[in-house]
Amino acid sequence: MSSTNNGQQPLVSVIIASYNHAPYIEASILSVLAQSYPNIELLVVDDGSRDDSVSRIQALQAIHGFDFRSQANKGLSRTLNETIARAKGSLIAPFGSDDIMLPGRIAAQVAYMADKPEVGICAGNIRTIDATGRPSGKDRDLPQRRLDFEDVFLNRKTGAPAPTLLFRREALERVGGFDPEVRLEDLMIELKITRAGYFIDILGEPLALYRVHESNTYKNYRFMVDNVLKTYERFSDHPDYAKVCARFRNSMLLKCARQDKVLGRELLAGLPWTAWNLKTLRGLWRLLLPA
Repeated sequence: MSSTNNGQQPLVSVIIASYNHAPYIEASILSVLAQSYPNIELLVVDDGSRDDSVSRIQALQAIHGFDFRSQANKGLSRTLNETIARAKGSLIAPFGSDDIMLPGRIAAQVAYMADKPEVGICAGNIRTIDATGRPSGKDRDLPQRRLDFEDVFLNRKTGAPAPTLLFRREALERVGGFDPEVRLEDLMIELKITRAGYFIDILGEPLALYRVHESNTYKNYRFMVDNVLKTYERFSDHPDYAKVCARFRNSMLLKCARQDKVLGRELLAGLPWTAWNLKTLRGLWRLLLPA
């Protein structure tokens, strides 16, 4: 893996921010090292893990020589911003320490973005695996599509899978990077970049394996509610802001009404009567059922 420009091929900086993913971190790193694209720099940062992630990463670093730093916990957005600042690539791929890149991922994305300066983020389809790495069998391949700000904010099209995001550095710098105040970094950065006029293009081919396990962020309903609503609040000048928040509240009410009745009641209380729909009624019914 090179840290200098290889002819006309742009340098891609892959950043893995590791946090308590010891069982998965080695597979994640090795999948980057196995990319068919030749001009990649790999930067790994352990963000205060309490498991044995650091020793596992150090063992791989001794063999492969990638950039590795260990730090006290700063959070993902701050870690990404600091690492991007010292990365050399014109394309940036933040990558989950529990996910796996398919071998041709970076090559496919670089080739696609080469003549499309309007594309600030390129993504692709995913395959899901369980904690042990076995296929989950729940995959759905979607056709190639282009998203603008309205598509993302209004959820008009299926979004970009996080394990496949490749950013144009120019787009990241134009919007000031990731927002440290919002811990759900993907939605915020996608909205910022598309509002700045760039597009998100999502390829129809699978580019990564997304690992489903007990500590996936989307399973933390309180975290999702707090951070998604905080993200939407940054775009409260949009005429459909209230509708977007109500739709999200309804969706999360239906998801959490059985497992987290306190959060469910909070979501219901935040919904005006005019925003009630079938999801609201189903969520209310689940709230009334025993836990």
